[in-house]
Amino acid sequence: MADLKYKRILLKLSGEALAGKSGFGIDVDEAESVASRIKEVYDMGVEVAVVIGAGNLWRGKQGLERGMDRSTADYMGMLATVMNAMALMDALERINVLTRVLSAIDMRAIAEPYIRRRAVRHLEKGRVVIFGAGTGNPFFSTDTAAALRATEIDAEIVIKATKVDGVYDADPKKNPNAIKFDRLSYIDILNRRLEVMDSTAITLCMENHLPILVLNLWDPTALTRALHGESIGTLVNE
Repeated sequence: MADLKYKRILLKLSGEALAGKSGFGIDVDEAESVASRIKEVYDMGVEVAVVIGAGNLWRGKQGLERGMDRSTADYMGMLATVMNAMALMDALERINVLTRVLSAIDMRAIAEPYIRRRAVRHLEKGRVVIFGAGTGNPFFSTDTAAALRATEIDAEIVIKATKVDGVYDADPKKNPNAIKFDRLSYIDILNRRLEVMDSTAITLCMENHLPILVLNLWDPTALTRALHGESIGTLVNE
């Protein structure tokens, strides 16, 4: 571990990371692919915590457009994150990575309740920790949950896993002339309204001096190279 730049990380995944080509549902092959990426850094001795979204199972925006109560829509999303967490836990444990799911909503039959000291102890014992159910409160995104949990467990960085190799000034899939940023400040993100994480999450990271690294998790070497200190993706800090 001596040559590692980061020894405790929080990996933020979108729910779509577990979806197949349709973008919805849980694809076992995709779950195994994500698990293999996590195992690579786990085997390096990195302490890994994960927050995963729910967009592959539930999009609250659709409910809101039909007049659904916001709290109800958000709680449904929280439950969906626990389903994703369990799927990822299963994929990890099938490749011999000890994993625990901690839920912000009490559901002891399937997940441990979130207790900060317990989460830190699991990490210290060499277990991957997956945080489910967001913050446990409506009106907060899983981006904010990632920033909050990372701060609570003293993670050294939040790694936002995407399918592009960093942050651009435009969608690189639509605009071939889009410019990639190697580094940005928190204020740059907020002022430019770049879609890295929502403003609450960015502000929480800024106030706690917690850097954010945006990279392509599906690049076979990006994550491991970043943890060794190579300039990969886009780094957001002071």
